[in-house]
Amino acid sequence: MRAYLFVAILLLTILGSIGGYQYLRISRLASLDFTPPPVTVAADRARLESWTRYLEAIGTIKAARGVELTAETSGEITRINFRSGDRVELGQELVVLNDEVEQATRQSRVAGLHLARLLYDRDQALFERKSLSEASVDRSLAALAQAEAQLDEIDARLRNKRIVAPFTGTIGIRRVDVGDYLAPGTPIATLQDLGELEIDFALPAQHLQQVQPGQRIELAVAALPEQGFSATLQALDSRVDPDTMNLMARARIEGGDGLLPGMFATLKVVLGQSEDTVTVPETAITYSLQGSTIFVLTAADDQLLRALPRVVQAGEVRAGRAAILSGLAAGERVVTAGQNKLYRGARVRIDSTVRM
Repeated sequence: MRAYLFVAILLLTILGSIGGYQYLRISRLASLDFTPPPVTVAADRARLESWTRYLEAIGTIKAARGVELTAETSGEITRINFRSGDRVELGQELVVLNDEVEQATRQSRVAGLHLARLLYDRDQALFERKSLSEASVDRSLAALAQAEAQLDEIDARLRNKRIVAPFTGTIGIRRVDVGDYLAPGTPIATLQDLGELEIDFALPAQHLQQVQPGQRIELAVAALPEQGFSATLQALDSRVDPDTMNLMARARIEGGDGLLPGMFATLKVVLGQSEDTVTVPETAITYSLQGSTIFVLTAADDQLLRALPRVVQAGEVRAGRAAILSGLAAGERVVTAGQNKLYRGARVRIDSTVRM
């Protein structure tokens, strides 16, 4: 019995020691603070700003007067009177085609006209002396008219052998050389009047009631990122494209120095209306498939701030600030940098030097 009692006392001593050790360990752990330290972020307040409303679009710049020079008739090029990039004047002769056959034909037609006029004058004199019938005079008059028409026809053919500038402008790169055989419709060069430029663009048909001729348009071109341009809406198309449901529009560019036809430009049609808009720095918004999220800062019990995610409806971005259409009120403080370290309910400390 003494042996059993000794074993029992030994087991109780061992178990008591183990239990006491675990109790002390758990008590010590319970006294520790496992609260995560506050996250350092940058923050800013949502502001109420007055933004002018406008519609965005993409357009193509074109010259108000621009053509592809071609020939109406065929022939060998005998003379070229311009160089690529020249400025040409209205009516300036640019290209001359071989017209030897037409010149010879014209001489024949001039001679025929001279003879027809002599015969008519003679018949008219005989008719006045009652020596010739009126029918003969009529035939002579018809022959004279026919000779004049034939001369006009060959003169028109000769004019087609000379390609002239239809207006004053800048000519592009020459695509033909002396000696080339020019077929009707063959491109010779482009001619653009760079002094007056236009831009064509498309707008969704639902905005028809918001736009009208005379509205101001702001342009931006990738080739000249530091330079802004302006235009005035000139006209709207008379129909909506049934395939895209877009309405074509055209605007006249004011002071388009440096712009060339064919350039793409982003444009903003100023609607002339201002509205109060809640805005935040663009970096405050986290975009995802589930929606746009902003971390809003609220006061915590320990006098720190607490970050809570909120889904908002984001709008356009201007000068680094994004419009918030719904989900946020002006004056609320939002996180602008450091969102990748946040979670719902995280305690935060604000430091304006934090960067993403």
